[in-house]
Amino acid sequence: MSIRRAFADLSVGQVHYAACGDHQAPAVLLLHQSPRSWVEYRAVLPLIGAHRRAIAMDTAGFGDSVDGGVPASIGQWARVACELLDALGIAQADVVGHHTGGVIAVELAAAFPERVRSLVLSSTPYTDEPFRKARAQRPPIDEVAPSEDGSHLAALWQKRQGFYPLGRPDLLEAFVLDALKVKRVEEGHRAVASYRMEERISRVTQPTLIVRATADPFAAPHAEELQHHLPQARIVDIEGGMVPLPDQMPEAFARTVLDFLETLP
Repeated sequence: MSIRRAFADLSVGQVHYAACGDHQAPAVLLLHQSPRSWVEYRAVLPLIGAHRRAIAMDTAGFGDSVDGGVPASIGQWARVACELLDALGIAQADVVGHHTGGVIAVELAAAFPERVRSLVLSSTPYTDEPFRKARAQRPPIDEVAPSEDGSHLAALWQKRQGFYPLGRPDLLEAFVLDALKVKRVEEGHRAVASYRMEERISRVTQPTLIVRATADPFAAPHAEELQHHLPQARIVDIEGGMVPLPDQMPEAFARTVLDFLETLP
C-alpha cells in the first residue's frame, strides 16, 4: 500500500504529513516522539492504512514542518494537530502518540475532546511536578556541541545507542537524520518537561490504551501512573520494545493499535 505525502497550510505555515488508506475510512492520527518525524511510522502506516485512514504528521518544527516562529509547547503542537484535522476534513480521529507524541495526544484530547474518539498512549511519560524537577537536574538528552570534524554526529549516535536494539543501525541512522533537521534538538524534550499534565489529564475521558514497551527505561515506569489518572485505560505490554518502538517493531505496534480500535463501538 502506497504512502502519499503532502503539506497543509496552517497557522504556523506549511505542515507536512504522510497518509495511507481509504479517505472514507475512520481516521487515525499518529504523533511522533522528539526529535523524530513521520518517518518513525513509515512501516506502521501501511499496516494501519490497510484498515483505516492513517495519517502521520510532522509536529510543527520537526521533520518537514515549519514552526512559524511560534514558541514550542505541547499546547501549541496540539492546536496545530487539530488544525491539520480541520484541513483534511476530519471531524474526529483516533489519536496515537509515542513519547512526546503521547503527551501531545493527551493535550489534544483534553483541549479538543470532540475531535478525539480514542487515545493510544505509547511510551508516554506522566509529566507532573516530580517529573519536571527530575528532568531539570539531568543533562540534555540529545544536545551535542557542533564540531568541525563531524565528531558530534558520532556523539549524537552514541547518546541514543544504548536505548536502541543491537544489530539495527538503520534505526539509529533514521534518528540522526531526523535530529539533524531540527533547529533546536532539545526543544521537544523541554516542551514535555514543562507540560503540566497533572492539570489537564482529568479532562481526558476517551477510551484509552496505554502501550508499555518493556525495554524502554524512560517510559515503561510511567504506565501505571498514567493508568491511575486514566481509570478508563488499560495497559498492553510489547515485550522487548525499546525507545524506537514504532519503527523497531511495526507489526506488533500496528496490531496492538488495531486490536484496540476494533474493541470500540
